Amino acid sequence: MLKAVILVGGPQKGTRFRPLSLDMPKPLFPIAGRPIIQHHIEACVQLPNLKEILIIGYYPQAEMDNFVVSLQNLYSINIRYLQEFTSLGTAGGMYHFRDQIRAGNPKAFFVLNGDVCADFPLRDLYEFHNQRPASALVTIMSTEAAREQAIHYGCLVFDRVSGAVSHYVEKPSSYVSTFINCGVYVCSLHIFAKLAEVFHSKVQEFSGYANGKGKDQGHIRWEQEVLTPLANTNQLYAMPVPSWWSQIKAAGSAIYANRHYLELYKKTHPERLANAGVKHGEDDGNLICTIFPDVYIHPSATVHHTAVLGPNVSIGAGVSISAGVRIRESIVLENALIKEHTLILHSIVGRCSVVGQWSRIEGTPSDPDPNKPFAKMENPPLFNKEGKLNPSITILGCFVQVPSEKILLNSIVLPHKELARSFKNEIIL
Repeated sequence: MLKAVILVGGPQKGTRFRPLSLDMPKPLFPIAGRPIIQHHIEACVQLPNLKEILIIGYYPQAEMDNFVVSLQNLYSINIRYLQEFTSLGTAGGMYHFRDQIRAGNPKAFFVLNGDVCADFPLRDLYEFHNQRPASALVTIMSTEAAREQAIHYGCLVFDRVSGAVSHYVEKPSSYVSTFINCGVYVCSLHIFAKLAEVFHSKVQEFSGYANGKGKDQGHIRWEQEVLTPLANTNQLYAMPVPSWWSQIKAAGSAIYANRHYLELYKKTHPERLANAGVKHGEDDGNLICTIFPDVYIHPSATVHHTAVLGPNVSIGAGVSISAGVRIRESIVLENALIKEHTLILHSIVGRCSVVGQWSRIEGTPSDPDPNKPFAKMENPPLFNKEGKLNPSITILGCFVQVPSEKILLNSIVLPHKELARSFKNEIIL
């Protein structure tokens, strides 16, 4: 029997994902028509012996309950959300809820960070872990990054034959290795003995909040306080994977992840993709509208037959797309209204927003450098050294009103705004 743990953090995290995380928890933001962590769950339910999925985080229970209930009904597997009493770091929640994870005595359990997206090869990872020596406590899924980018991740040095990790550093100050931690693991139950050692050392060192950092004594950092000491002990292993992987930190990475999950649907869920092709008239019954693959359209959305969508577009529930609309490399969230002859490129339109006719909503993609092997998404700060907004995708928060014949370029609009003019490279507060 196996279990899976998905770590989703809390509302004080994900600030770079704003304004998309202002009206919904970041883990529930829809990418390719499904909440981010539903992609994790869909990968987990493919494992025949996996019996329970535990979502651990600091979001209020009420914000996660509807999602958990709907997924529980969708998949014949037990899914629970466990709310931390305070923010406990990347490993403190696992230790706090250790009894729930160990209940039923699973042979092993997966740990998946909620802010990563990937073609999760969980079966291969588990088989690899099973073939390691009995001393193996954790196996890390690893991928390769560009040399100059690797320092922004957890870097590991491991034996290419056995997979044994000899060195692990989280976000090193200088180059260590191009192999990085993907935030996906298989763990033995014996890892809780290591977590207990870290916890008890903190209890002896600090009294309550007396550590000066405002952290609870149960706050444990998985990478620095667990993985780093395990390196070079024959207890930590890594399996490199060639498949696609990315973090979802800034909002721009949602567009990049959307593209790859849509492409992945060709293999995993082809029925979710709209039929590709040019619609020549209203009576052409095979197509909703002209589609350049890959495009996801929710069944409840209404799309005019003269619209042109794609590539890499996701249309949410209840969205209305009018005549002559062109959308490309974008996500349109539920109940948005896109009026006639609007152009939307590299943008995210928030739920219940209205874009007037003949408007242009355009952003700048922040894709990895195609000329650099293994390059990953850059997550630049909002502002450059001159204090100007860095070019990025354009984001409309929820309930935004864009009048007709306006241009919005490389801008971010916070929720419940009614724009009166065009904007370029601005944050509209």
